[in-house]
Amino acid sequence: MLDVKLLRDDLELVKNRMATRGIEIDWGEFLSLDRQRRDALTRLEKLKEQKNRLSGQIGKLKKSSGDATGLMREVEELSEQIRDSEKPLGELEGRFERFMLTLPNLPHVDVKVGKDSEDNREVRRWGAPPKFDFLARNHWEIGEELEVLDFQRAAKLAGARFVIYKGAGAQLERALINFMLDLHTVEHGYKEIIPPTLANRAALTGTGNLPKFEEDLFQIESPEYFLIPTAEVPLTNIHRDEVLQPEALPIKYTAVPVCFRREAGSYGKDVRGLIRQHQFNKVEMVKLCEPEYSYDELETMVKNAEEVLKRLELAYRVVELCTGDMGFASAKTYDIEVWLPGQGTYREISSCSNCEDFQARRAQIRYRKEKGKPNFVHTLNGSGLAVGRTLVAILENYQQKDGSVIIPKALRPYMGGLDQIS
Repeated sequence: MLDVKLLRDDLELVKNRMATRGIEIDWGEFLSLDRQRRDALTRLEKLKEQKNRLSGQIGKLKKSSGDATGLMREVEELSEQIRDSEKPLGELEGRFERFMLTLPNLPHVDVKVGKDSEDNREVRRWGAPPKFDFLARNHWEIGEELEVLDFQRAAKLAGARFVIYKGAGAQLERALINFMLDLHTVEHGYKEIIPPTLANRAALTGTGNLPKFEEDLFQIESPEYFLIPTAEVPLTNIHRDEVLQPEALPIKYTAVPVCFRREAGSYGKDVRGLIRQHQFNKVEMVKLCEPEYSYDELETMVKNAEEVLKRLELAYRVVELCTGDMGFASAKTYDIEVWLPGQGTYREISSCSNCEDFQARRAQIRYRKEKGKPNFVHTLNGSGLAVGRTLVAILENYQQKDGSVIIPKALRPYMGGLDQIS
Protein backbone atom coordinates (compact mmCIF):
# COMPACT_ATOMS: atom_id res chain seq x y z
CA MET A 1 0.00 0.00 0.00
CA LEU A 2 1.23 3.48 -0.80
CA ASP A 3 1.72 6.13 1.85
CA VAL A 4 -1.41 8.31 1.89
CA LYS A 5 0.70 11.27 2.93
CA LEU A 6 2.75 10.96 -0.26
CA LEU A 7 -0.41 11.08 -2.37
CA ARG A 8 -1.67 14.14 -0.52
CA ASP A 9 1.63 16.01 -0.56
CA ASP A 10 2.85 15.23 -4.10
CA LEU A 11 0.06 13.70 -6.15
CA GLU A 12 1.59 14.86 -9.44
CA LEU A 13 4.77 12.93 -8.71
CA VAL A 14 2.73 9.81 -7.93
CA LYS A 15 0.65 10.27 -11.09
CA ASN A 16 3.73 10.56 -13.29
CA ARG A 17 5.53 7.58 -11.83
CA MET A 18 2.39 5.44 -11.83
CA ALA A 19 1.70 6.33 -15.47
CA THR A 20 4.95 4.58 -16.43
CA ARG A 21 3.26 1.29 -15.50
CA GLY A 22 0.80 1.82 -18.33
CA ILE A 23 -2.33 1.61 -16.19
CA GLU A 24 -5.22 4.03 -15.81
CA ILE A 25 -6.19 5.22 -12.33
CA ASP A 26 -9.12 7.43 -11.42
CA TRP A 27 -7.28 9.98 -9.30
CA GLY A 28 -10.47 12.01 -9.07
CA GLU A 29 -11.95 9.16 -7.02
CA PHE A 30 -9.01 9.35 -4.64
CA LEU A 31 -9.38 13.10 -4.17
CA SER A 32 -13.15 12.83 -3.66
CA LEU A 33 -12.98 9.91 -1.21
CA ASP A 34 -10.11 11.45 0.73
CA ARG A 35 -11.92 14.79 1.05
CA GLN A 36 -15.22 13.20 2.10
CA ARG A 37 -13.45 10.92 4.57
CA ARG A 38 -11.46 13.72 6.17
CA ASP A 39 -14.51 16.00 6.37
CA ALA A 40 -16.58 13.24 7.98
CA LEU A 41 -13.78 12.48 10.43
CA THR A 42 -13.47 16.18 11.35
CA ARG A 43 -17.22 16.42 11.99
CA LEU A 44 -17.14 13.32 14.17
CA GLU A 45 -14.16 14.56 16.18
CA LYS A 46 -15.89 17.89 16.78
CA LEU A 47 -19.00 16.10 18.05
CA LYS A 48 -16.90 13.95 20.37
CA GLU A 49 -14.97 16.96 21.59
CA GLN A 50 -18.23 18.79 22.31
CA LYS A 51 -19.63 15.77 24.13
CA ASN A 52 -16.49 15.44 26.26
CA ARG A 53 -16.61 19.12 27.16
CA LEU A 54 -20.26 18.91 28.21
CA SER A 55 -19.60 15.70 30.14
CA GLY A 56 -16.93 17.55 32.09
CA GLN A 57 -19.37 20.35 32.88
CA ILE A 58 -21.96 17.82 34.03
CA GLY A 59 -19.44 16.33 36.43
CA LYS A 60 -18.67 19.74 37.93
CA LEU A 61 -22.37 20.58 38.31
CA LYS A 62 -23.08 17.30 40.08
CA LYS A 63 -20.23 17.90 42.49
CA SER A 64 -21.66 21.33 43.34
CA SER A 65 -25.23 19.91 43.56
CA GLY A 66 -26.25 21.92 40.47
CA ASP A 67 -28.91 20.98 37.94
CA ALA A 68 -27.32 19.15 34.97
CA THR A 69 -30.57 18.00 33.34
CA GLY A 70 -30.29 20.31 30.32
CA LEU A 71 -26.65 19.41 29.68
CA MET A 72 -27.39 15.69 30.00
CA ARG A 73 -30.10 16.05 27.36
CA GLU A 74 -27.58 17.76 25.06
CA VAL A 75 -25.07 14.94 25.66
CA GLU A 76 -27.70 12.35 24.70
CA GLU A 77 -28.44 14.25 21.50
CA LEU A 78 -24.69 14.45 20.73
CA SER A 79 -24.32 10.72 21.39
CA GLU A 80 -27.07 10.05 18.84
CA GLN A 81 -25.39 12.36 16.32
CA ILE A 82 -22.07 10.56 16.88
CA ARG A 83 -23.71 7.18 16.26
CA ASP A 84 -25.35 8.53 13.12
CA SER A 85 -21.99 9.90 11.91
CA GLU A 86 -19.96 6.76 12.56
CA LYS A 87 -21.79 4.59 10.00
CA PRO A 88 -21.21 6.81 6.93
CA LEU A 89 -17.62 7.41 8.07
CA GLY A 90 -17.10 3.65 8.28
CA GLU A 91 -18.48 3.25 4.75
CA LEU A 92 -16.17 5.98 3.46
CA GLU A 93 -13.21 4.39 5.25
CA GLY A 94 -14.01 1.06 3.59
CA ARG A 95 -14.29 2.60 0.12
CA PHE A 96 -11.07 4.54 0.65
CA GLU A 97 -9.18 1.45 1.82
CA ARG A 98 -10.45 -0.61 -1.14
CA PHE A 99 -9.21 2.09 -3.52
CA MET A 100 -5.80 2.24 -1.86
CA LEU A 101 -5.47 -1.56 -1.97
CA THR A 102 -5.90 -1.54 -5.76
CA LEU A 103 -2.97 0.83 -6.32
CA PRO A 104 0.25 -0.94 -7.38
CA ASN A 105 3.64 0.00 -6.03
CA LEU A 106 5.57 2.94 -7.46
CA PRO A 107 8.50 1.92 -9.67
CA HIS A 108 11.90 2.88 -8.35
CA VAL A 109 13.23 6.00 -10.05
CA ASP A 110 16.08 4.03 -11.67
CA VAL A 111 13.80 1.47 -13.34
CA LYS A 112 13.65 1.80 -17.11
CA VAL A 113 10.37 3.16 -18.45
CA GLY A 114 8.79 0.73 -20.90
CA LYS A 115 5.58 -0.98 -22.02
CA ASP A 116 6.30 -4.71 -21.82
CA SER A 117 8.97 -7.41 -21.89
CA GLU A 118 10.32 -6.09 -25.19
CA ASP A 119 11.58 -3.04 -23.28
CA ASN A 120 13.36 -4.99 -20.53
CA ARG A 121 17.11 -4.44 -20.14
CA GLU A 122 19.55 -7.34 -20.21
CA VAL A 123 22.08 -6.97 -17.39
CA ARG A 124 24.43 -9.93 -17.93
CA ARG A 125 24.77 -13.47 -19.25
CA TRP A 126 26.52 -16.51 -17.87
CA GLY A 127 27.51 -19.71 -19.65
CA ALA A 128 27.08 -20.80 -23.25
CA PRO A 129 24.02 -22.67 -24.55
CA PRO A 130 24.91 -26.27 -25.46
CA LYS A 131 25.42 -27.19 -29.09
CA PHE A 132 23.90 -30.46 -30.26
CA ASP A 133 24.61 -32.48 -33.41
CA PHE A 134 20.94 -33.49 -33.35
CA LEU A 135 17.59 -31.71 -33.19
CA ALA A 136 16.94 -30.64 -29.60
CA ARG A 137 13.65 -31.90 -28.20
CA ASN A 138 11.20 -30.35 -25.74
CA HIS A 139 11.20 -31.53 -22.13
CA TRP A 140 7.76 -33.13 -22.35
CA GLU A 141 8.89 -35.36 -25.21
CA ILE A 142 12.03 -36.33 -23.31
CA GLY A 143 10.16 -36.86 -20.03
CA GLU A 144 7.43 -38.99 -21.57
CA GLU A 145 9.86 -41.13 -23.55
CA LEU A 146 11.99 -41.75 -20.43
CA GLU A 147 8.78 -42.41 -18.45
CA VAL A 148 9.66 -39.82 -15.79
CA LEU A 149 6.81 -37.39 -16.60
CA ASP A 150 3.18 -38.42 -17.18
CA PHE A 151 0.82 -35.66 -18.27
CA GLN A 152 -1.97 -37.87 -19.62
CA ARG A 153 -2.58 -39.80 -16.43
CA ALA A 154 -2.27 -36.60 -14.38
CA ALA A 155 -5.07 -35.12 -16.50
CA LYS A 156 -7.15 -38.20 -15.68
CA LEU A 157 -6.63 -37.51 -11.98
CA ALA A 158 -6.94 -33.73 -11.84
CA GLY A 159 -7.33 -32.20 -15.31
CA ALA A 160 -5.06 -30.12 -17.50
CA ARG A 161 -1.90 -28.40 -16.21
CA PHE A 162 -0.96 -31.16 -13.78
CA VAL A 163 1.81 -33.76 -13.99
CA ILE A 164 2.83 -37.01 -12.35
CA TYR A 165 6.57 -37.30 -11.67
CA LYS A 166 7.65 -40.94 -11.86
CA GLY A 167 10.78 -42.84 -10.82
CA ALA A 168 13.91 -40.88 -11.64
CA GLY A 169 11.75 -37.84 -12.43
CA ALA A 170 10.35 -37.76 -8.90
CA GLN A 171 13.84 -38.38 -7.54
CA LEU A 172 15.22 -35.50 -9.63
CA GLU A 173 12.53 -33.10 -8.39
CA ARG A 174 13.30 -34.06 -4.79
CA ALA A 175 17.05 -33.79 -5.41
CA LEU A 176 16.65 -30.27 -6.77
CA ILE A 177 14.63 -29.19 -3.73
CA ASN A 178 17.20 -30.56 -1.29
CA PHE A 179 20.12 -29.15 -3.27
CA MET A 180 18.60 -25.66 -3.38
CA LEU A 181 17.58 -25.64 0.28
CA ASP A 182 21.02 -26.82 1.39
CA LEU A 183 22.70 -24.11 -0.69
CA HIS A 184 20.48 -21.31 0.63
CA THR A 185 20.54 -22.38 4.28
CA VAL A 186 24.14 -23.54 4.69
CA GLU A 187 25.96 -21.12 2.39
CA HIS A 188 23.61 -18.16 1.94
CA GLY A 189 22.35 -17.85 5.52
CA TYR A 190 18.59 -18.26 5.06
CA LYS A 191 16.52 -19.95 7.75
CA GLU A 192 14.40 -22.83 6.47
CA ILE A 193 10.68 -22.62 7.18
CA ILE A 194 7.86 -25.12 6.62
CA PRO A 195 4.79 -22.85 6.48
CA PRO A 196 1.10 -23.69 6.08
CA THR A 197 -0.08 -24.35 2.53
CA LEU A 198 -3.28 -22.42 3.29
CA ALA A 199 -3.28 -18.67 3.87
CA ASN A 200 -6.05 -16.41 5.11
CA ARG A 201 -7.36 -13.32 3.38
CA ALA A 202 -5.32 -10.97 5.58
CA ALA A 203 -2.06 -12.68 4.62
CA LEU A 204 -2.79 -12.49 0.90
CA THR A 205 -3.85 -8.86 1.25
CA GLY A 206 -0.55 -8.16 3.00
CA THR A 207 1.52 -9.34 0.05
CA GLY A 208 -0.70 -7.68 -2.56
CA ASN A 209 -2.34 -10.83 -3.99
CA LEU A 210 -5.71 -9.61 -2.74
CA PRO A 211 -8.01 -8.00 -3.57
CA LYS A 212 -6.77 -7.47 -7.14
CA PHE A 213 -5.73 -11.02 -8.10
CA GLU A 214 -8.38 -13.18 -6.45
CA GLU A 215 -9.20 -14.91 -9.74
CA ASP A 216 -5.65 -16.29 -9.89
CA LEU A 217 -6.03 -18.10 -6.56
CA PHE A 218 -7.53 -21.44 -5.63
CA GLN A 219 -10.06 -20.78 -2.87
CA ILE A 220 -11.34 -23.51 -0.58
CA GLU A 221 -14.94 -23.72 0.63
CA SER A 222 -14.35 -21.23 3.43
CA PRO A 223 -14.26 -17.71 1.92
CA GLU A 224 -11.35 -16.74 4.16
CA TYR A 225 -8.81 -19.37 3.09
CA PHE A 226 -6.83 -19.90 -0.11
CA LEU A 227 -4.16 -22.31 -1.33
CA ILE A 228 -0.94 -20.31 -1.44
CA PRO A 229 0.33 -19.22 -4.90
CA THR A 230 3.90 -18.86 -3.58
CA ALA A 231 5.76 -19.17 -0.28
CA GLU A 232 6.23 -15.40 -0.42
CA VAL A 233 2.75 -15.13 1.14
CA PRO A 234 3.32 -17.05 4.40
CA LEU A 235 7.00 -16.09 4.75
CA THR A 236 6.36 -12.35 4.44
CA ASN A 237 3.40 -12.54 6.83
CA ILE A 238 5.22 -14.38 9.61
CA HIS A 239 5.91 -10.99 11.20
CA ARG A 240 2.62 -9.31 10.29
CA ASP A 241 1.47 -6.80 12.94
CA GLU A 242 4.84 -6.97 14.69
CA VAL A 243 7.43 -4.36 15.68
CA LEU A 244 10.89 -5.87 15.23
CA GLN A 245 14.17 -4.88 16.82
CA PRO A 246 16.81 -3.61 14.35
CA GLU A 247 19.36 -6.15 15.58
CA ALA A 248 17.02 -8.90 14.29
CA LEU A 249 17.33 -7.54 10.75
CA PRO A 250 17.86 -8.64 8.08
CA ILE A 251 15.55 -11.62 8.43
CA LYS A 252 16.13 -14.22 5.70
CA TYR A 253 13.71 -17.11 5.16
CA THR A 254 13.53 -19.88 2.60
CA ALA A 255 10.81 -22.48 2.05
CA VAL A 256 9.43 -24.87 -0.56
CA PRO A 257 5.76 -25.63 0.09
CA VAL A 258 3.53 -26.90 -2.69
CA CYS A 259 2.11 -23.87 -4.53
CA PHE A 260 -1.11 -23.50 -6.50
CA ARG A 261 -2.18 -21.07 -9.22
CA ARG A 262 -5.21 -21.02 -11.46
CA GLU A 263 -3.18 -19.43 -14.28
CA ALA A 264 -6.22 -17.30 -15.14
CA GLY A 265 -5.77 -15.53 -18.45
CA SER A 266 -2.94 -17.82 -19.61
CA TYR A 267 -5.05 -20.14 -21.74
CA GLY A 268 -3.26 -21.01 -24.95
CA LYS A 269 0.15 -20.21 -23.40
CA ASP A 270 2.47 -23.07 -22.47
CA VAL A 271 -0.36 -25.58 -22.57
CA ARG A 272 2.10 -28.46 -22.82
CA GLY A 273 4.81 -29.26 -20.34
CA LEU A 274 5.84 -27.97 -16.94
CA ILE A 275 6.15 -24.23 -17.55
CA ARG A 276 2.64 -23.28 -16.38
CA GLN A 277 1.23 -25.81 -13.94
CA HIS A 278 -1.62 -25.40 -11.46
CA GLN A 279 0.48 -27.19 -8.81
CA PHE A 280 4.23 -26.78 -8.51
CA ASN A 281 7.22 -26.61 -6.17
CA LYS A 282 9.22 -23.40 -5.86
CA VAL A 283 12.07 -22.66 -3.46
CA GLU A 284 11.32 -19.15 -2.22
CA MET A 285 13.63 -16.60 -0.63
CA VAL A 286 12.20 -13.74 1.46
CA LYS A 287 14.03 -10.93 3.23
CA LEU A 288 12.92 -8.27 5.71
CA CYS A 289 15.45 -5.49 6.21
CA GLU A 290 16.03 -1.86 7.03
CA PRO A 291 15.23 0.45 4.08
CA GLU A 292 18.77 1.74 3.58
CA TYR A 293 20.06 -1.76 2.86
CA SER A 294 17.23 -3.15 0.71
CA TYR A 295 18.79 -2.59 -2.72
CA ASP A 296 22.07 -4.18 -1.63
CA GLU A 297 20.00 -7.09 -0.33
CA LEU A 298 18.23 -7.32 -3.70
CA GLU A 299 21.54 -7.65 -5.55
CA THR A 300 22.64 -10.36 -3.11
CA MET A 301 19.35 -12.22 -3.53
CA VAL A 302 19.80 -12.27 -7.31
CA LYS A 303 23.32 -13.67 -6.89
CA ASN A 304 21.95 -16.34 -4.52
CA ALA A 305 19.53 -17.48 -7.23
CA GLU A 306 22.22 -17.31 -9.93
CA GLU A 307 24.48 -19.57 -7.88
CA VAL A 308 21.99 -22.43 -8.26
CA LEU A 309 22.24 -22.23 -12.05
CA LYS A 310 26.02 -21.85 -11.99
CA ARG A 311 26.43 -25.03 -9.97
CA LEU A 312 24.05 -26.85 -12.28
CA GLU A 313 26.07 -25.44 -15.22
CA LEU A 314 23.02 -24.04 -16.96
CA ALA A 315 23.37 -20.98 -19.22
CA TYR A 316 21.25 -18.02 -18.18
CA ARG A 317 20.82 -14.28 -18.41
CA VAL A 318 19.69 -11.63 -15.90
CA VAL A 319 17.12 -9.09 -17.06
CA GLU A 320 15.95 -5.92 -15.30
CA LEU A 321 12.22 -5.48 -15.86
CA CYS A 322 10.86 -2.20 -17.19
CA THR A 323 8.05 -0.29 -15.49
CA GLY A 324 5.34 -1.84 -17.66
CA ASP A 325 6.41 -5.43 -17.00
CA MET A 326 6.86 -5.41 -13.22
CA GLY A 327 4.61 -7.16 -10.74
CA PHE A 328 1.94 -5.36 -8.74
CA ALA A 329 3.91 -5.10 -5.47
CA SER A 330 7.38 -4.57 -6.90
CA ALA A 331 9.45 -1.38 -6.98
CA LYS A 332 12.28 -3.09 -8.88
CA THR A 333 12.56 -6.61 -10.30
CA TYR A 334 15.24 -8.76 -11.87
CA ASP A 335 14.26 -11.88 -13.80
CA ILE A 336 16.72 -14.70 -14.30
CA GLU A 337 16.06 -16.56 -17.54
CA VAL A 338 17.55 -19.98 -18.25
CA TRP A 339 18.36 -21.22 -21.76
CA LEU A 340 15.96 -23.91 -23.00
CA PRO A 341 17.26 -25.68 -26.15
CA GLY A 342 13.90 -27.30 -26.87
CA GLN A 343 12.33 -23.87 -27.24
CA GLY A 344 15.46 -22.14 -28.52
CA THR A 345 15.09 -19.23 -26.12
CA TYR A 346 15.63 -18.00 -22.58
CA ARG A 347 12.71 -18.50 -20.18
CA GLU A 348 12.12 -17.10 -16.69
CA ILE A 349 13.21 -19.38 -13.88
CA SER A 350 13.47 -16.80 -11.08
CA SER A 351 12.07 -13.38 -10.32
CA CYS A 352 13.63 -11.30 -7.53
CA SER A 353 11.88 -8.14 -6.35
CA ASN A 354 12.30 -5.34 -3.86
CA CYS A 355 8.85 -4.26 -2.70
CA GLU A 356 10.29 -1.53 -0.46
CA ASP A 357 7.66 -0.73 2.24
CA PHE A 358 4.64 -1.54 0.03
CA GLN A 359 3.90 -4.95 1.57
CA ALA A 360 5.08 -3.95 5.04
CA ARG A 361 2.62 -1.07 5.09
CA ARG A 362 -0.24 -3.42 4.18
CA ALA A 363 0.89 -6.08 6.67
CA GLN A 364 2.02 -3.62 9.37
CA ILE A 365 5.55 -5.00 9.68
CA ARG A 366 7.72 -2.42 11.41
CA TYR A 367 10.98 -2.07 13.29
CA ARG A 368 11.96 0.37 16.01
CA LYS A 369 15.36 1.93 16.43
CA GLU A 370 16.41 2.96 19.93
CA LYS A 371 14.16 5.76 21.23
CA GLY A 372 12.60 6.19 17.80
CA LYS A 373 9.14 5.67 16.44
CA PRO A 374 8.43 2.47 14.49
CA ASN A 375 9.25 2.51 10.78
CA PHE A 376 8.21 0.08 8.07
CA VAL A 377 10.72 -2.55 6.97
CA HIS A 378 11.44 -3.24 3.32
CA THR A 379 10.44 -6.68 2.03
CA LEU A 380 12.08 -8.63 -0.78
CA ASN A 381 11.22 -11.95 -2.39
CA GLY A 382 12.72 -14.16 -5.05
CA SER A 383 12.65 -17.66 -6.51
CA GLY A 384 15.66 -19.70 -5.73
CA LEU A 385 14.53 -21.44 -8.01
CA ALA A 386 11.27 -22.61 -9.58
CA VAL A 387 11.88 -26.35 -9.20
CA GLY A 388 9.79 -27.64 -12.11
CA ARG A 389 11.34 -25.15 -14.52
CA THR A 390 14.82 -26.14 -13.31
CA LEU A 391 13.94 -29.76 -14.06
CA VAL A 392 12.82 -28.61 -17.53
CA ALA A 393 16.20 -26.93 -18.04
CA ILE A 394 18.08 -30.07 -17.01
CA LEU A 395 16.08 -32.35 -19.31
CA GLU A 396 16.56 -30.04 -22.28
CA ASN A 397 20.18 -28.95 -21.71
CA TYR A 398 21.54 -32.34 -20.68
CA GLN A 399 19.69 -34.42 -23.28
CA GLN A 400 21.76 -36.85 -25.31
CA LYS A 401 21.44 -38.13 -28.85
CA ASP A 402 20.40 -41.60 -27.63
CA GLY A 403 17.49 -40.10 -25.66
CA SER A 404 19.13 -40.27 -22.25
CA VAL A 405 19.72 -37.32 -19.90
CA ILE A 406 22.95 -36.69 -17.98
CA ILE A 407 22.55 -35.69 -14.32
CA PRO A 408 24.49 -32.50 -13.45
CA LYS A 409 27.46 -33.22 -11.19
CA ALA A 410 26.12 -31.03 -8.37
CA LEU A 411 22.99 -33.19 -8.13
CA ARG A 412 24.54 -36.63 -8.19
CA PRO A 413 25.04 -36.85 -4.40
CA TYR A 414 21.29 -36.15 -4.07
CA MET A 415 20.48 -38.82 -6.67
CA GLY A 416 22.22 -41.70 -4.89
CA GLY A 417 25.15 -41.42 -7.29
CA LEU A 418 22.97 -41.77 -10.41
CA ASP A 419 24.69 -39.97 -13.28
CA GLN A 420 22.25 -40.59 -16.11
CA ILE A 421 18.55 -41.19 -16.76
CA SER A 422 18.04 -43.61 -19.61
